Amino acid sequence: MDSVRTPDSGTAEPSDTPAPTPLGRKVRSAARWSLINTVVMRLGNFATGILLARFALGPAQWGVYGIAQTVLLVLLSANELGVGLAIVRWDGDPRRFAPTVLTLGTASSALLYAALFASAPTVAGLLDSPEATNVLRVMCLCLVLDGVAQVPAGYLTREFAQGKRMVIDALNFVLSTSVTLVLAFTGWGAMSFAWGAVAGNIAALVGCAIAAPGMLRFGWDPEQARELLKFGLPLAGASLLALAVVNVDTMVVGSSLGQVTLGFYVLAFNMSGWPVRIISEAARRVSFAGFSRLAGSPQALAQGFSRALGVLVTGTVPLCVLLAGLAGPIVHLVYGSKWVPAADALPWLMALGLIRIGCELAYDCLVATGQRRSLVLVQALWVVALIPVLVLGARLGGIVGVSQGHVVVAAGLVVPAFLYALGRAGISLAHVARACAWPFFGGTVMALVVFAAKPLLGDGALALSVIGTAALACYVVCVLPSRRSLLGSPAPESV
Repeated sequence: MDSVRTPDSGTAEPSDTPAPTPLGRKVRSAARWSLINTVVMRLGNFATGILLARFALGPAQWGVYGIAQTVLLVLLSANELGVGLAIVRWDGDPRRFAPTVLTLGTASSALLYAALFASAPTVAGLLDSPEATNVLRVMCLCLVLDGVAQVPAGYLTREFAQGKRMVIDALNFVLSTSVTLVLAFTGWGAMSFAWGAVAGNIAALVGCAIAAPGMLRFGWDPEQARELLKFGLPLAGASLLALAVVNVDTMVVGSSLGQVTLGFYVLAFNMSGWPVRIISEAARRVSFAGFSRLAGSPQALAQGFSRALGVLVTGTVPLCVLLAGLAGPIVHLVYGSKWVPAADALPWLMALGLIRIGCELAYDCLVATGQRRSLVLVQALWVVALIPVLVLGARLGGIVGVSQGHVVVAAGLVVPAFLYALGRAGISLAHVARACAWPFFGGTVMALVVFAAKPLLGDGALALSVIGTAALACYVVCVLPSRRSLLGSPAPESV
């Protein structure tokens, strides 16, 4: 495993300060706050999306938004060159190297935005959406804001300060949602998303600066800069590849099938991301920092990964099964009849969402253990294999073909590659199998209940409620034997 230290971290001086809070307690507290935060924010976003889809925006405008959001996410993965993770991962006092991190991140994000501003018409034209030019230019202002905010935000992650992050995210959500809704209902179309995102990111930057005082200081140390780039560039490359994996489909659908079809696909993909965002996003806010603390003990790391994977899969499988098995009625009930074509792709995208949860946790674990080369190779393999499969899927089966192509590549190629990389880090196939066995069994039983009950009860709101309740009850019974392993104490408290 690569050793990650700052050039000037040195040896800590003895002090009379109180003993630090044990790692296990910190992780559990941070995980609780993170889960509450993510659930509240995602439910708010879910409600906002329903309002916009039913009453303000059509599929074509969602398609323009999907293109702008895709470009932004891809650029965000590389905007601070990966050096921001040093705030979480490096040893020593982060205030010693934070000024150099802030200078590198801000400069790189500003240059990236300038390049995007100049190339926006070309990018929009290549994606067959010339009207997305101005939306891109506005929405990607978030690049610069993120480049500045990543230092105080990273410090809060390092300290497991998820309670403060919840307040910051709430401010972000309230401001961004308010701006988006006001503009959307006054006829701004996809541009409402762009200005809403900018307003929310400004609120987040101010909140992070207040919650982590003293972290927004610019500075420059050439030796630190060299070490930071050596640490961060491989991670930025891996992150860029990871974002390409989940966003290249938007580009393929937009350029091959048009804006309206892209709007249906974006809605379906966003729905498939509900369990990923609610469960996985909450876990990832603490998983990297937690795995980093366990990286020195292969046995503790394997146990910690297995337990984390078990919790994630147990919480995600029932959501995936219900959304996949009841896709058509749920889309019609929630978004209205004009969005029903999106339901065709949803079952396959739910399978992809479940796979993504495991891959994202493995990604964090490999980063924390210094397996950066393996990570880059896995992500590169995923992108290279995915592009031709998605293009072929779009031509043969539209958005359903694209969704099926995603699942084939992920399950048949990427999962085995991640398992091999985890094995090299000391996490065996047995650890992964133990974590997934009971949830997968429960998910199979759930699917049988859904498919058996649906023809008998129909697809009305009451029927969906009855089917969902019965299926969830069966799932809970099936996963009860795993409760001890899920609720057991995590890492040793003396860490």
